[in-house]
Amino acid sequence: MPRAGAAPGIQYRSIEVDGVSVFYREAGPPSAPTLLLLHGFPSSSRMYQPLLARLADRYHLVAPDYPGFGHSDAPDPARFAYTFDHLAAVVDRFTQALGLARYALFLQDYGGPVGFRLALAHPERVRALVIQNAVAHEEGLGPLWEARRAFWAQRAANEERLRATFLSLEAARQRHVGSSPHPERYDPDLWTDEFAFLSRPGQAQIQSDLFYDYRTNVAAYPSWQAWLRARQPRLLVAWGRYDPSFAPAGAAAYGRDVPGAEIHLLDAGHFALDEAPDAVAALTRAFLDRLDPRP
Repeated sequence: MPRAGAAPGIQYRSIEVDGVSVFYREAGPPSAPTLLLLHGFPSSSRMYQPLLARLADRYHLVAPDYPGFGHSDAPDPARFAYTFDHLAAVVDRFTQALGLARYALFLQDYGGPVGFRLALAHPERVRALVIQNAVAHEEGLGPLWEARRAFWAQRAANEERLRATFLSLEAARQRHVGSSPHPERYDPDLWTDEFAFLSRPGQAQIQSDLFYDYRTNVAAYPSWQAWLRARQPRLLVAWGRYDPSFAPAGAAAYGRDVPGAEIHLLDAGHFALDEAPDAVAALTRAFLDRLDPRP
C-alpha cells in the first residue's frame, strides 16, 4: 500500500475525443497543480516518462499522444486532417474531457505549435510555459530547414526525397544524438523504437501531411511572439544545445519577448530528457515551485 500522501503511480489510460481514442499517461495527485506535457516528432507521451517519475510527488502530470502518434488512434488521412490546427483542437477537447481548467504547459518540438494554439485560444488556462527545444522564432530554425522549406514550396517535387530522409532510421538517430560529444549516453532503443513506429502502415502519409502543414507554424510565429509580449507569462526555457534542427538562438529569442524568462542551455540534444533528465526535472521543479510555493 502507498504511504499516506504519496503520489499515485503512473497510469496509462485512453479516452475518446471526437471519435478518436486518445492515449495518455497520468501521474501525481489530481488535486495538485497540473503540468500538461505535449510531445514532439516522432515521439509520443513516452518521452516524458523521466519527468513523470521525478515530479509526480508534487505535481499532477498529464501527457497525451496526438492522433497518429504513440498509442492513440491513427485515422486514415483521407478522413482525418493531419494539421496542427486539428491536433490542437483534439488536445483542447481532451483537456476539457479531463476537466483540466488550469495548467502549466511543457512544450517540446511539435508540442510548441500545439501548445501555442491552446495558449492563444485559452490564455486564462495557462499558468506558465516550459519550453524545451520548441521554436517560435525564425532564428531557431537551423540549416536543415532549407530542404524542408523546399518541400513546403513544391510538395510534389520534393516529397519522395523528404520521406527518404525525414522518416529514415538514420534521421531518427540524428534527431536524438545530434552533435552531442557523448553519443554513448544515448540508448539506441530510443530511435529504433521510433523508426518502428514510423514504419507502420499509413505513417508515411500521416507524417508527410502533418509536416507539410508545419509551414503554418512558421507563418504563425509573429502571432505567438505578440502573445508572449502581451501576456508576459512565467517562462522557463531549457534547451538542448546539440539539437541538429533547432539552433540555440531559438532559446535566446524568447528573452526578447519575455525579458523575465529563465533561459538555460543544456549539454543535451533535441530530446534533452534522453541525456539530461535530472537537469530538466530539477529546473522544472524549481520553476513550478516558485509558481506555487507549498510546504
